[in-house]
Amino acid sequence: MNYRDASEYYARFGVDTDAAIKRVSEIPVSIHCWQGDDVRGFENPDGDLTGGIQTTGNYPGRARSISELREYFDLATSLIPGKKRINLHAIYLDNGGEYVGRCDIEPKHFDSWIDWAKVRGLGIDFNPTCFSHKMSESGLTLSSPDKEVRDFWIEHCKRSREIAAYIGKRLGNTVITNYWVPDGYKDTPADRYGTRRRLEESLDEIFREPVSPEYNKDAVEGKVFGIGVESFTSGSNDFYLGYAVKNQILLTLDAGHFHPTEVISDKISTALLFAPEILLHVSRPVRWDSDHVVIYDDELRAIACEILRTGEEGRVHIGLDYFDASINRIAAWVIGTRNMQKALLYAALEPSALLREYEVSGDFTSRLALMEELKTFPFTEVWRHYCETQNVPYDGEWLAAVKEHEHQILSKA
Repeated sequence: MNYRDASEYYARFGVDTDAAIKRVSEIPVSIHCWQGDDVRGFENPDGDLTGGIQTTGNYPGRARSISELREYFDLATSLIPGKKRINLHAIYLDNGGEYVGRCDIEPKHFDSWIDWAKVRGLGIDFNPTCFSHKMSESGLTLSSPDKEVRDFWIEHCKRSREIAAYIGKRLGNTVITNYWVPDGYKDTPADRYGTRRRLEESLDEIFREPVSPEYNKDAVEGKVFGIGVESFTSGSNDFYLGYAVKNQILLTLDAGHFHPTEVISDKISTALLFAPEILLHVSRPVRWDSDHVVIYDDELRAIACEILRTGEEGRVHIGLDYFDASINRIAAWVIGTRNMQKALLYAALEPSALLREYEVSGDFTSRLALMEELKTFPFTEVWRHYCETQNVPYDGEWLAAVKEHEHQILSKA
């Protein structure tokens, strides 16, 4: 079967494959820089990771400089279809080789990233880095009872927000800035309310000054638990759901930040009803928030289907969040991002109107039958055509470029 045959097959169910491809090609996916260097950054690349952040594996080729990281990213994006963005943490500043503290970072430290992104037509997203620092050693940052600690991280987040707005203005492309803190307690706390009250007050101070949504939009990210904070997390999902709705900012849903039996695909429709927009961190938890490389599984397809079924993809920002040091890091980017793109295309090819018609009429038999049969529709031919129109290799063809780079560059680093 070729693309023309596949297109005619889908048309029998009211699906325009050309329109589906166009729709998906316009949905940006934000690719996380930290997969390329194991969340080290350039503030202190040899420092220890803290705050529940862990990478495992020692595959050769970890990016050791901004130029290497950008080189790796260029190769990865040349193998991925669709519209792409890069997601930066504050520790990925260009400090010219000199140490710049978290509360000393300025917009100028990201000028080279802006220039690089402009040439490539990329958007940029941003994150303050509230971990791996002496001021986060207690396990508490914005919710710390120590005012000095809270003020330090408030200042860092304010500066990060200022940088994000600067990036957005220079690029003419809105930056999504995500706020996640590792705060919590290893054992049962005596004052949950007070801890969360301090977190709320800190956030209120960070967001006190208005910033044009044309340049920056703020998102807050919850978590069920973390390593070292197993008993209590200050910024729980309930806390941030309430905060985002109350303050009408973005809510971040991370696929690994819920209980093992929970999935974020079921939460998207609810969040869109009450929050102005949402940010997704698409990851793959294995028994916990392990941040495995995203695979083309049932939940990934469900996430994509929920986004597109709402017709509100303009209010849903898709970012990836995983890091694997046991395999080629460039390949990890390509595998995960191509899978996200596959899932979006699969969702765009779903005859949603027909399925809703079955549902509303009570014909659940037809609904189930069609949902199951969609799994074996000629999707691969449409995916192949999408890759061709985007001038990227089809499945089974892209890995050779990564392996050649590994042979020529990584093995000699």
